[in-house]
This record gives sequence, C-alpha cells and structure tokens, in this order.
Amino acid sequence: MRPISLLIGLLLFAVDQAYADQQCPPPKGIALQVLGSGGPIADDGRASSSYIVWIDGKSRVLIDAGGGSFLRFGEANGNFNDLELVGLSHFHADHSADFIALLKSGNFANRDRPLTVVGPSGASRFPGLNDFIAGNLNKETGAFRYLSGYLDGSGGLPMLNALEIGEETNIGSDLLADNDTISVLATHVPHGIVPALAFRVEVADTSIVFSSDQNGSDPEFATFARNAPLLVMHMPIPENARDAARSLHAVPSRIGEVANEAGAQRLLLSHFMARSLEQFEDNVAFVRGRFDGQLLIAEDLYCLWFN
Repeated sequence: MRPISLLIGLLLFAVDQAYADQQCPPPKGIALQVLGSGGPIADDGRASSSYIVWIDGKSRVLIDAGGGSFLRFGEANGNFNDLELVGLSHFHADHSADFIALLKSGNFANRDRPLTVVGPSGASRFPGLNDFIAGNLNKETGAFRYLSGYLDGSGGLPMLNALEIGEETNIGSDLLADNDTISVLATHVPHGIVPALAFRVEVADTSIVFSSDQNGSDPEFATFARNAPLLVMHMPIPENARDAARSLHAVPSRIGEVANEAGAQRLLLSHFMARSLEQFEDNVAFVRGRFDGQLLIAEDLYCLWFN
C-alpha cells in the first residue's frame, strides 16, 4: 500500500469508508468506478482523471481520459463496445491525453455503431472538441491520421459523433437523446482561461455529477448538481493556495460549500497529487466543516454501487 493510501485509510474521523470494498462492475444496477484519481504530476502512482459509469455490468459512460486511464480501463475490464458516451471535460493533458490510446484499443473491438464524444468549445490557447479531434485524426494533417477512419467510419472503424458544447448551450439538453436508459447533461464551469465542462449522468432515479476542474465561483453549478445522490469534486489545492491556483480550482472549504448548496447526498473527493495531500487531514476538515453528507475519498479503481 502506498504511504498516501495509508494516510487516507487512517482518516476515519472524517471519511465514510462504507463503500471502499465493493467491486465493479455489479451484475445489476449502477456503479461509479474511478479509473484515475490523480492529477498532472506523476508522483504518487495514480492515473490522471477518469471515471466509468457502469450500468447492469456494462461500461456505458466514460468521463475524462487522462494519462494512465487507458491502463486502468483495461484493469477494470471496461469494454469499448459498450460505451455510449465519452465526455472530455477539457483539454488539459491530465483529462484527455489517453483518449487516442482508447481509440487505438477500440480499433480491435469490431465496434459497429457510432460513439458519442462530448467536449467544450475552445478559446485562446485551448482547442474546442472539433479542433482537438481534427488535430489528432484528420486524414491529411492529424497527428494520428492512421486512425482517421473514426471521422468517417472508413477502414472498419466506428464513426465518432462529436458534440462540441458552446457557452450558449442549454444545460437541459440531453446529449444521449436517443437512449431510453441514460441521460447525460453538460454545462460550462469556470476553470481559469480553460474552457471546461461539468457532466451529469442520470439513470433511472440516480444522478452522478462530475464537477470537473473548477474554481467554484459560478452559483449556477449548484443548480446543475441539485440533489445528486453523488457529486464528484476535485481537490488538488490546499485551503491556503495562492490566487493563481484559486482561479483554476476550488479550495477545500468552497468544495464543501458547493456540495452543501447542491444538496448532494454523497461527496467523492478526487484529483490528488502528492503535494496536494501534504495537508490532507486539514483540507478534509475544511470540507467536512461545510458539508455534513457522506464524504468519500477516491483511489484508482475505487468502486461505488448505487443499487
């Protein structure tokens, strides 16, 4: 066990550990599995951000594909053919770098139906989803042009159904409108100069909200996440972080406030690095001081069942 994992395991005063021993996927019902609970620094053995939503034993929704998540997807027995949607919250490498590796793996899956991919529109130094895909897959100029069949369905590859979400997009729009089982909603969230999306995945009476990287300054996010049985929020910075870090990420006390404002039943903290865990006990206490629901801590391959 890693020293950081041992530290987390000792925080029983602050963290509900009741779900830590469940295994994914459950044969029936809904589950969340963390593929990557880490950030952009390779310093504690965690993969970067990525999450699977399992439905009746199948890996239906993938949120983010940061570095290392390709390996975790295989370790979790995720199936490329089962995916209905891949949501890329933004185009920092620790949220998107393994997306192409996932597509390459899918080259061997014999998938025969399109795959919906959702991402934000671009701004300044960051591409939107369409430019990101073209930069990687365009048959003339793409970095991985040998996989260009994903753009038109040629070469035996399934076509990507790319949905780029602009700032003006109605957050009530279901991104899987043709699916009778799963609804996925998205909304922009403030992450400094980086266009970023939060996602809400709804199955039956269960909702899982993924906050993505955000600074917590937009009160509309709490409305978007209202009454979610599970809210996943990222805690890569300490309470005493400086202004530059605060423009990108919410400090722990703000995370607790947002979860409380949203009326979340459970809050799963994720997106750690070794340096962000140096004051971990204190930071968890800041969250707990403002949120009295069930507080959970992410580890790679952590699994949470809903029913």
